[in-house]
Amino acid sequence: MIPTDVLLAFLAASALVTIAPGPDNLMVLSVGISRGRSAGIGFGLGCALGCFTHTLWATLGIGAVVLASESTFATLKMAGAAYLVYIGIEAWRHAGKLALITLDDGSVEPMVAHVRRGFIANVINPKVALFFIAFLPQFVSQSRGEVWPQMLLLGVLFAAQTVAIFGSLGWFAGSLGARLKQQPGLAIWLDRCAGTLFFGLALHLATAGR
Repeated sequence: MIPTDVLLAFLAASALVTIAPGPDNLMVLSVGISRGRSAGIGFGLGCALGCFTHTLWATLGIGAVVLASESTFATLKMAGAAYLVYIGIEAWRHAGKLALITLDDGSVEPMVAHVRRGFIANVINPKVALFFIAFLPQFVSQSRGEVWPQMLLLGVLFAAQTVAIFGSLGWFAGSLGARLKQQPGLAIWLDRCAGTLFFGLALHLATAGR
């Protein structure tokens, strides 16, 4: 369906975009360092699932229709910023406690909770939706047949490489965080730094233009 050289070019461009410093990988790093490997990997997986959701929106044309409205774009942007503020507040409120291996009830904090946070943080960010609307069509062509199967294939590939890169990033960040937490009292400041980062990302998103 899509020539191999085009797929390789797409994967190379996708990897560069994913690796380049941005909100998603900064969040994966901060969560991994402050909460551990499982949390970092889970948050990264959630971001990857969010990316695939944006692919579906772009494929179906929903993203373009929704974001054509200035008010809708602003609403999504503020909702995304509010959610990042919420995560930041939680990090500050429970500073040090969230870095523990177990919760108060003795159970390990489930990875699915971090997957959910990463997914929500990514999927309600209209800037990410705009990126996919602009990025994916550059690698599809009507001369190869229907456009939507090409878009879906590219979306799956983008999500797959995101899982690999963000998973590695979360694992590395968790390993680094485990070493840092060996110092008494540092876990509290790691959570506070992570919370502050989320506040900064929320401000960046809330003030960003189209």
